[in-house]
Amino acid sequence: YHLYVSYACPWAHRTLVTRALLGLEETISVDIVDPYRGEGGWQFTPEKEGCTVDSVNGFDYLRETYLEADPEYTGRVTVPVLYDTREDTIVNNESREIMRNLTTVFSDLGTGVDLAPETDREAIDEILDRIYEPINNGVYRTGSADTQSAYDDAVVELFDALEHWDSVLEDQRYLAGDRLTEADIAMYTTLVRFDEVYHTHFMCNHKLIREYDNLWPYLRDLYTTPGFGETTRMDHI
Repeated sequence: YHLYVSYACPWAHRTLVTRALLGLEETISVDIVDPYRGEGGWQFTPEKEGCTVDSVNGFDYLRETYLEADPEYTGRVTVPVLYDTREDTIVNNESREIMRNLTTVFSDLGTGVDLAPETDREAIDEILDRIYEPINNGVYRTGSADTQSAYDDAVVELFDALEHWDSVLEDQRYLAGDRLTEADIAMYTTLVRFDEVYHTHFMCNHKLIREYDNLWPYLRDLYTTPGFGETTRMDHI
């Protein structure tokens, strides 16, 4: 199996963190596209720092991978992509599903870390649902709002949610309690981009993450946890 990702993309970054935490580097290979997505879509530009060739098919653009899997495909070309190199087809391109696949289906091939224990899975999924719309997607709803009212709704929901999780983290280390889970990975890839990109470029500018009493040390804690910092390329972001 193979992953196509962009360091710039928070959704793709989720799968890189998961792969690292689970120790699946030798099991699942990775190619990195150009952080800049031009008119042709995600491109392989190995001459750029941190980018690679398409080591599986030798394509110049990721869209060619989609067409290799389905010649009639006309949808969006997105990262991440989990690719089956034996069947020459795309297995999945939904980041949350790929995270769960790596955690469960590939569990015997890694370090034995469990990021979604079956006994806690319902609670983890509930947190993933709760942070998705106001925070993970909320920064995009804010930044791409085409009316003032849409912006107002999105930005208020975003910062209300950040305040909520800041208060939750006052009494516990991780979103689901005392253990690291997929929910923390999903939160991390948004928070680590917030002050650099979302605050100004996406107009999410009511407050910086570094101004929160608990979200800021939580983010620093995750960044220094093996698997997080080394998959974070701020130059690409």
